[in-house]
Amino acid sequence: MKLDTVREEKAIENLTSRLTDAFADIHTPEDIETAIRTARESFAGDPVRDYVPILIERIVRAELAPKPEPAEQATTAERQARWTRPAVTLEPGDDATAAPDGSAADQASAGAGGGGTAGTGLGEFRRRFPIALPAAVAGVLVLATIATVLVVRNGGDAAAKSPANSGLTTVGGVIGSEKRAFFEDPDVKAVLAKHGFAVNVDTAGSREIATSVDLSKYDFAFPSSSTAAERILQPTSGRPAVGGKKFAVFSSPMAIATYQPIVDLLSATGIARQVNGVWYFNVRKYVDLAKANWRWTNIHGNTTYPVNKRILITTTDPRTSNSAAMFLSIVSYVANHNTVVQSEADEQKVLPLVAPLFVNQGYTDNSSEGPFDDYLSLGMGKSPMVNIYEAQFVEAAVERKLKPGMVLMYPSPTVQSKHTLVSFDANGEKLGQLLATDPELQRLAARHGFRTADESQFASVVKQHDVPVAQEVIDVADTPTYDTLERLLDAVSKSYR
Repeated sequence: MKLDTVREEKAIENLTSRLTDAFADIHTPEDIETAIRTARESFAGDPVRDYVPILIERIVRAELAPKPEPAEQATTAERQARWTRPAVTLEPGDDATAAPDGSAADQASAGAGGGGTAGTGLGEFRRRFPIALPAAVAGVLVLATIATVLVVRNGGDAAAKSPANSGLTTVGGVIGSEKRAFFEDPDVKAVLAKHGFAVNVDTAGSREIATSVDLSKYDFAFPSSSTAAERILQPTSGRPAVGGKKFAVFSSPMAIATYQPIVDLLSATGIARQVNGVWYFNVRKYVDLAKANWRWTNIHGNTTYPVNKRILITTTDPRTSNSAAMFLSIVSYVANHNTVVQSEADEQKVLPLVAPLFVNQGYTDNSSEGPFDDYLSLGMGKSPMVNIYEAQFVEAAVERKLKPGMVLMYPSPTVQSKHTLVSFDANGEKLGQLLATDPELQRLAARHGFRTADESQFASVVKQHDVPVAQEVIDVADTPTYDTLERLLDAVSKSYR
């Protein structure tokens, strides 16, 4: 199955789950699945697939939504509102097919930050015509909608997002997806505005930012590690070096999001242990079990998760994402007998052990947002253990998104991911300095789960929301050098083929 097909199937699976929950009171699961299948069939044969799940969701929601009783009369404004909607506007780096929480679809439904282009798109045509619109007509509409999206993405980003008559300096950047909520926080925007800035961000995997994203249109890049930041500042094939400064804004250790039944099961095998209320995961034993191709059914007395799947931690795609690169740093360190991989001989020794930990997962998301959203919404059946940034779990606790039985566990050893901003011009530099030093912004960063220079801020947040975190992360491995990690990542990438 092609990658694009896999991504679309995953998006449709998540869409089905969301709509089943949303319309459970008024429609049967069979009716919802039929509506999705019918809408999808109208796009059969269309070559451009990226936005199909978004468009399907718009169509099906319109079909399933309760219909209001017809009014005797409708005002002109009401009629206009009934047939007008914001244009579909996606940001570069957003993945329409892999948005398990519906964020891309919601953005398509509501418009992006007030920007975008007014117009009538496929969703409105679907309201006026039967759902089984002929495929040829649907294809034309899809291409027209996507053309509008591309115009907005490639030609009008700054103008669309710039606050009209605000007097603020608009600064644009590309960031790792785990920081999206921070920059979208109204309180963060207010503090930035107080300092004269309006910040617009696009998201991408940190390794994508470092290797393939066109950085020429941005004032700054904000990947999730100092290694990725270092890569940005170096010339690569097809892209010259960029001048700039680095700002270590905040940090987050790598962690594992799991569930109490899984922790109890792993505890019985000695892989997991609890110290002072905090759970730790023995990476050495994990690598050994994976090498022996252990499955969950191999664990003696396993009645809580008797699934014939390999014991694997779900990661993102190491070819694009920093969180996967950080996990590679951890397992390569352990596979190299608790020594940082430094030489070609070390690389050749550890690759047969660590590459299967990624390849055997099958499809993986491009950024850390996807698998964690699945963790929050789909339960342990899909992914019993997910590699995350600690900040994601803490932020979810603050926002009351965690369900009973969700557990944070730390790899032993782990690595500290240092979220590092790279400025490309004077505005980017001013922003980096501000984010790294302003007490209000640092306090808000702690509220989003990040550890800052002032340790008391993070401690206050986790105490207030009763999140069982490691107050001090002691068992920390060093990451390989930039060149070594790149060679390891390239070798793992080749293993996929």
